[in-house]
Amino acid sequence: MTAPENDSPGAESPDTTQPGLSERERAVLAVERRSWPGPGAKEREIREGLGISPTRYYQLLNALLDDRRALEEDPVTINRLRRVREARRGRR
Repeated sequence: MTAPENDSPGAESPDTTQPGLSERERAVLAVERRSWPGPGAKEREIREGLGISPTRYYQLLNALLDDRRALEEDPVTINRLRRVREARRGRR
């Protein structure tokens, strides 16, 4: 038998190596599910609650929008955010 073709560096891992989202990824989705009372409250929660900068938060969130595991975990939030992202892209 030969080794699988995808053993090269940078090849995608099989689904079995990534069973679910990390705690941080789940926390990012939880922040997105909430409604926020006013400007600054969400950013404050990102900094204080998650311990990351808003820039890093949005990088993580954008990656989650393309992650199958995130869609399986929270399809309502992911699909809503994908629609928002596509609408913004369409306006550019």
